[in-house]
Amino acid sequence: MINGIINVYKECGYTSHDVVAKLRGILKQKKIGHTGTLDPEAQGVLPVCLGNGTKICELLTDKTKEYRAVLLLGTVTDTQDLTGTVIQNAPVHCTEEELLSCISGFVGTQEQIPPMYSALKVNGKKLYDLARQGIEVERRPRTITIEKIQVEEIRFPEVVFTVRCSKGTYIRTLCHDIGAVLGCGGCMKALLRTQVGPFLVKDSVRLDEIVRYRDQGELGKIVQPTDSVFMQFPSFTLTAQMERMVRNGNPLPQRLMCSQYMQEVGEEACAAAGTGDEKSCRLENPAEQLRLYSPDGEFLAIYGWNHENACYKAVKMFL
Repeated sequence: MINGIINVYKECGYTSHDVVAKLRGILKQKKIGHTGTLDPEAQGVLPVCLGNGTKICELLTDKTKEYRAVLLLGTVTDTQDLTGTVIQNAPVHCTEEELLSCISGFVGTQEQIPPMYSALKVNGKKLYDLARQGIEVERRPRTITIEKIQVEEIRFPEVVFTVRCSKGTYIRTLCHDIGAVLGCGGCMKALLRTQVGPFLVKDSVRLDEIVRYRDQGELGKIVQPTDSVFMQFPSFTLTAQMERMVRNGNPLPQRLMCSQYMQEVGEEACAAAGTGDEKSCRLENPAEQLRLYSPDGEFLAIYGWNHENACYKAVKMFL
């Protein structure tokens, strides 16, 4: 079984579920999951996790994302993009200055009402299923954060912009809301996801490219190891005794880690370094989280420091 992450370029016409289904056939394995839905007509970065990498799907879903979108002013649809039915057309009279001022007002933390045509569930039913039946239900606003919006091109009625935002942000709804504030309405014409956490669109690969890598026996060139998304945490190589404890999910007390931690991080990390007094050994300023590896280099887990019990405990296991 293949373990790791492939940075897939999702093309138009595929759902995120379609991509996973096709990869199961291409790679001949079932344990595959994606890290955040893209609409069928949207393109771009879709990290797909394989094997033990599926354990980080939810972690990547939480990562900040970046998009390049085309806003079409003067057109309102029921889906908030061009796949839906047009319900309003209006002339666009705003100036470039008014447009830029309006868009800048969306930067920051705010409440956004999810669109009816979305995969969110209300009372166990997906909103888009209800929408297709002509049923509209009340949706609770969700807190999102728009970190940055940069207008790249204005060619009325179209506006091209890039946006960096938190999880749960609907760019369709952002386009709709910008149009509503301007008074002419608006919808999303096109969307390209350019980044999810450390995964960039320039490094992504299409499904047909993955097939070629497979046929050439070179999948290793595009499958990133599971631990690659945790490089911000220090690494720690376990002793054989510690490895047995970790494989059983046990915490690692500082008295066991001190001498090994001293080798990994430096003598200043251990208050009792060189005293030979194991009982008095304690870690000074321990890292909040560590990547744990077996003596032969296998990535096993992410452990986090527990201040109350002065030990490291399991955050996520990758056995």
